[in-house]
Amino acid sequence: MSPSFPSWMHRGLLACTALLLAPLGCATTSQAGAARDEAALRTDEPPRVKPKWGLVIHGGAGVISRENLTPEREAAMRAVLTEALQAGHAVLAKGGRSMDAVTAAIRVMEDSPYFNAGKGAVFNHDGVNELDAAVMDGKTRMAGAVAGVHHIQNPIDLARWVMEKSPHVMMVGDGAEAFAKSQGVPLVDAKYFYTEERWQGLQRALEQEKAKGAPPAQPVTPAQPGSSLTPGVDPITGDHKFGTVGAVALDKDGNLAAGTSTGGMTNKRFGRVGDAPIIGAGTYADERCAVSATGHGEFFIRYTVARDICARVEYQDLPLPEAANHVVHDVLVKAGGEGGVIAMDRQGHVAMPFNSSGMYRGYISEDGAPTVAIFQQP
Repeated sequence: MSPSFPSWMHRGLLACTALLLAPLGCATTSQAGAARDEAALRTDEPPRVKPKWGLVIHGGAGVISRENLTPEREAAMRAVLTEALQAGHAVLAKGGRSMDAVTAAIRVMEDSPYFNAGKGAVFNHDGVNELDAAVMDGKTRMAGAVAGVHHIQNPIDLARWVMEKSPHVMMVGDGAEAFAKSQGVPLVDAKYFYTEERWQGLQRALEQEKAKGAPPAQPVTPAQPGSSLTPGVDPITGDHKFGTVGAVALDKDGNLAAGTSTGGMTNKRFGRVGDAPIIGAGTYADERCAVSATGHGEFFIRYTVARDICARVEYQDLPLPEAANHVVHDVLVKAGGEGGVIAMDRQGHVAMPFNSSGMYRGYISEDGAPTVAIFQQP
């Protein structure tokens, strides 16, 4: 393990098994503090020690190959991930709320053309960008989500407006945008989301679809990693990748928050919505645990992945890394689902397991030193 890992990341080692331990897939822990931290995790009482604070992010998971990712593009994507971490850290370092840190980090990734959210959103079958996002506050369990919006520059912000300025949890399509207008949220022209790479990705998908014949509305069997017709194929690199961005944070007051944003799948039809904006599936936070997911959304919805992880922490008294690893490497794998999650608990332990070959991910803690990774490492 790299000596650059901050000390707070080393407190979960005893909770991880050798089989499931993957680089950046779970937190590690010093033996001296393990018993104390485990005792704090296994009680309804607040932790006896001041929680560590920090931020974890992801930019999508899947079959991400080094061969298809040029050094220049890899450097650019790592730079955006680093910028997102620093934006969230700047909030937390000043004593800001975890929710503010989550939205600040996600906004950076939404503004980048390199990730499938906001500016970099892929096109659906009709050549339109459909954007989904959700946020959840762990302390209050208030949540907000939007789906199928077309003119919102930063959907993560609108999801937060739904949470804070309405009595509802989820709004969709034209109604969500009407709400945005009523709240003074500016709408952008659809041309804002146009990128040539994403457009050409749609054209390739349409050509492949035509050559093979129109597919069903949704795959009836688990997607095969690496297949050129898999719904999750990245239109730029050709990799089988689920395009989502997300963040979870713990602030100095010990409060957790989670957020997720996505442009969905290239060539998706019929108003399909994945797990990202669905509370409990792709996004969830409570007093103990916060999760943002990325993967084949239908499986994450069916197995309520984000909530399942936090429920295992709450009801089975499992350490966060063990709970996250079990759901991602056991429950999802047996079901045929692919992807990963990022998660934090109220002691600052971090888990980032994924069952694919890569996941864009990173974390930052009190020391302000960002760590970013993409591939599985030996």
